[in-house]
Amino acid sequence: MNLVKIAERSVFPIGFGTWTTGDDARKRDEEIRALQTGIEHGLQVIDTAEMYGQGKAEKLVAEAIGPFKREDLFLISKVLPENASKAKLSKSLDKSLKRLKTDYLDQYLLHWQGSIPLQETVEALDAEKRKGKIRSWGVSNLDAADLQKVLSFKEGAACDSNQVRYNLGDRGIEYDLLPLMRENKMPLIAYAPVAKGDKSGKNFSSQQELLAIAANHQCTIFQLLLAWCIRDGHTIAIPQSSNPQHVLDNVKAADIQLSDDELAVIDQLYPEPTTKQPLALW
Repeated sequence: MNLVKIAERSVFPIGFGTWTTGDDARKRDEEIRALQTGIEHGLQVIDTAEMYGQGKAEKLVAEAIGPFKREDLFLISKVLPENASKAKLSKSLDKSLKRLKTDYLDQYLLHWQGSIPLQETVEALDAEKRKGKIRSWGVSNLDAADLQKVLSFKEGAACDSNQVRYNLGDRGIEYDLLPLMRENKMPLIAYAPVAKGDKSGKNFSSQQELLAIAANHQCTIFQLLLAWCIRDGHTIAIPQSSNPQHVLDNVKAADIQLSDDELAVIDQLYPEPTTKQPLALW
């Protein structure tokens, strides 16, 4: 298992996504147990956003992480594009910090690009970093051209990550976006790393070759998908689960090392892209 370097920290390669977390009050206790189970077994990166449940996810995260040392965690939240201006970003950040019951974020991301110019957002993020409210900043759902634009700004070199959809069934970023990120030593934060299972229509669970590889590692198909996602040592996968056992299974996936032969078989089933593809979203 390889730790991933992000914003001068070395963190566990499996994190925790919180999309839909906190939406159903009946699941609250189980969702808190799920998150705490992950932390107890090494999980550090917790990704949330002001958009998720209109702040409910951030409040649940605050409750879940309460018993743990804040400095051991890597807490990420995201600002909505309409709040990513110099006039509004600081206020949105303060509200997120209040809901999360912390005085700083390890990383703050632009959730996706809206009508506010990227340069203005970058300058606003840089200002919050200089204040100490955020330790680092990055972007989310930006394709290669827009990420290159961010990197061209004076403050752009400080962009510490890009969070995009990436899984075995969605490999489009490997054509140009991922090489650009690697060139700039920028880690990938991969959401939907197991593509919502077979609900995506990729039929992972019925592929005999994948089943054989999973059997060889005594793991599930979904653990195999996570292991594949983080295979390069520069990717943090952030699956979401409200089931403590599933979270524990996710954490264990970090110990799976796929051989070159196994990776070649997987590439034959789900080939890397040979042309530019639209950025996969949600």
